[in-house]
Amino acid sequence: MGISRTLALLAIAVSLVACTRDEQPSGVTAVRSVSEPLPLLTGRDLKGDPASTADFHGHVLVVNAWATWCAPCEQEQPALVALAKRYESRGVRFLGIDHMDQDAAALAWVRTYDVPYPSIADPTGKFAASLDYFGLPDTYVVDPAGTIHYVIGPGATSETQLAGLLDQLLAAQTSASSATATNSPAR
Repeated sequence: MGISRTLALLAIAVSLVACTRDEQPSGVTAVRSVSEPLPLLTGRDLKGDPASTADFHGHVLVVNAWATWCAPCEQEQPALVALAKRYESRGVRFLGIDHMDQDAAALAWVRTYDVPYPSIADPTGKFAASLDYFGLPDTYVVDPAGTIHYVIGPGATSETQLAGLLDQLLAAQTSASSATATNSPAR
């Protein structure tokens, strides 16, 4: 068996195991605080249009890796849709990464859940390596400069959990903006 085929099968096996494993005993998915640059993810969205994480520079961005065959992804999708709508006026944007899925199934998913944001198709799983995620779903909260601050997962996030992280990041952005304005010399 070729090395690329072996790696692809290994990636699928890891994703399936992580996707179907139970969440933390408390029912809350783990959150890691990090400070890492979001890799440039560029591809086609599910409609076939060009899409890139660069399109969201200057906005707080939530990147969610999901698949139609992932039960925890299905569990969290309504919360993601609700939060995308609730935080849009505050400048928060959402981007999905449809991991190793069939296009028809992914499009049906988007219609079923009325997902208001784009998803980049990732049929080969190449974004898994660049994001270094272990399983699905995984959610990344990114600041306007493109730095990942929080990684949720693997496992479903809740509306309360993600809203709390967004509120923290938005408050920090507001505080930083206020401090910059206060410390800037008058013109």
